[in-house]
Amino acid sequence: MSDYIISCCSTADLTEEHFNKRDIHYICFHYELDGAAYMDDLGKTINLDDFYKAMSEGADTKTSQINVDEYETYFEEFLKEGKDILHLTLSSGISGTINSANIAAETLKEKYPDRKIYVIDSLAASSGYGLLMDKVADLKDEGMGIDELKDWVIENRLKVNHWFFTTDLTFFIKGGRVSKVSGFVGNLLNICPLLNVNFEGKLIPREKIRTKKKVIAATVEKMINNAENGLDYDGKCYISMSACRKDAEAVAKLIEEKFPKLNGRVEINNIGTTIGSHTGPGTVALFFWGNKRVD
Repeated sequence: MSDYIISCCSTADLTEEHFNKRDIHYICFHYELDGAAYMDDLGKTINLDDFYKAMSEGADTKTSQINVDEYETYFEEFLKEGKDILHLTLSSGISGTINSANIAAETLKEKYPDRKIYVIDSLAASSGYGLLMDKVADLKDEGMGIDELKDWVIENRLKVNHWFFTTDLTFFIKGGRVSKVSGFVGNLLNICPLLNVNFEGKLIPREKIRTKKKVIAATVEKMINNAENGLDYDGKCYISMSACRKDAEAVAKLIEEKFPKLNGRVEINNIGTTIGSHTGPGTVALFFWGNKRVD
């Protein structure tokens, strides 16, 4: 079995401790806050609470993906050590970063013809991407080889369900995902849209629900209806949130009550600066293994 590493982008929205514990390597996206450039480094440079506070106070944000040169430098460090690479990218439905990763991989294959570099579209985002990476780490630890694991990811990545809601449409309006008129009316009527990530890895609005209490219940209902083995679901469950921990904890509490066989407690993470630049504060996202996404 070849010696290989598993890798992703910082947008998998797990903690540094989690990445290190599972031996998952990552490369960072970039963002700007009021024109100043930073690495999306899991909140190490700028505390995420401070980041969302700045956004709520009107700070401008802008994100940029990892370029080809950065991927080449990153990949080559492992290749020099004689290791093969299995790298999963942020969903192509959200970012074009996979193109840069593929170009870098093809260039390096000429220089390291005996090494394997697999770049795979995760079709996932935030801690759903993280949930997929955590499972990849499990399978690697169990002895699965890089070729078999590559095939497993491609076959199973769409089983990671993503459901999320926002209680503040401000940044969805700013980013053009919601019209100004719809956003104004939505905020006025306390509408909290419920969205998911579809089979193409794109963010899709699914329902408009009035009040936070109802959208929290509706989010949990999605897991009840779609989780692997229903209420007997015994996998892991992750939540990511942007400066709204109480809302995330409310979702987690309901899930732990409904799913007694969960593999551990619901893990709550922060939505990082890349995805958070587009959602703004007030977003809660739920991730679990379930029915394959088909639409």
